[in-house]
Amino acid sequence: ALEIPFTYLDKVFISHLHVDHIGDLGAMFIGGWVSNRTVPLRVWGPSGRKPEFGTEYAIDHLRKMFTWDLTGRRGNMPSNGGHIEVTEFDYSRTGVVYEQDGVKIKSWPAIHGIDGAVSYSLEWKGKKFVYSGDTVPNTWFVEEARDTDLLIHECYFTVQQLIDLKNYDPERARIVATVIHTPPSSVGKLFAMLKPRMAVAYHNLNDWSTAPEILADIRKSYDGPLTLAEDLLVWNVSDEDIRVRRVIGPDEAWPAKPPVPAGPPDPSERTKRSDWLEAGRLDFAD
Repeated sequence: ALEIPFTYLDKVFISHLHVDHIGDLGAMFIGGWVSNRTVPLRVWGPSGRKPEFGTEYAIDHLRKMFTWDLTGRRGNMPSNGGHIEVTEFDYSRTGVVYEQDGVKIKSWPAIHGIDGAVSYSLEWKGKKFVYSGDTVPNTWFVEEARDTDLLIHECYFTVQQLIDLKNYDPERARIVATVIHTPPSSVGKLFAMLKPRMAVAYHNLNDWSTAPEILADIRKSYDGPLTLAEDLLVWNVSDEDIRVRRVIGPDEAWPAKPPVPAGPPDPSERTKRSDWLEAGRLDFAD
């Protein structure tokens, strides 16, 4: 909807490997290639306690899952954008995982599900952005998220909302809302402790049935600047203020023109169909 060339959307930083956080990665990889990305898709993500729990393992098996798809496209499309690269880093350590062109991205451990989730910060031109991923409040986050301009932290449903709206039994609702995720009341306390210039609560269905109770629980302890996240919101961060705007874009958008053409396909990469299969073609060409 923002009509950004996919060549500029070539870096993905994964917080953890739950499906709601990586489920669109295949579409981003191959759909971005089809939509004129002219460089490989580069992915950064955490390791796990075992190799098979890490990002590198996940990306390798993503490639394998799309073997038929990738093989059929190579040689019929420019190949530059048809590759995915992965940089896996130690989930258990706090440190810089990316530094280029004045941008510095740090990672530190998050507590969510099993070992292997992380949170991120991005610093650029004196501004600081922090993204929690999915996590319960923890000491690493408090230490790394101080003095933040824009702070996005997960804010799950309340226990009662999970019981009423998702039909969870009370014990399951308690575990999911308070042991695996951060409930709104705890998010408010964390925002009050860290005092960002703008706090953003995400990871819930922000609609009439949920937002009032979530907002009320956050406001029990936090009275600072706050946004309940929605798709297509934009935060403009300057020294003077942070402005929240909503994008009005097309419901259907064609891929934007790449900054540099990818060039023609390489026929040597093409995999031919079987002769017997090709013999079944009906040729209606003029």
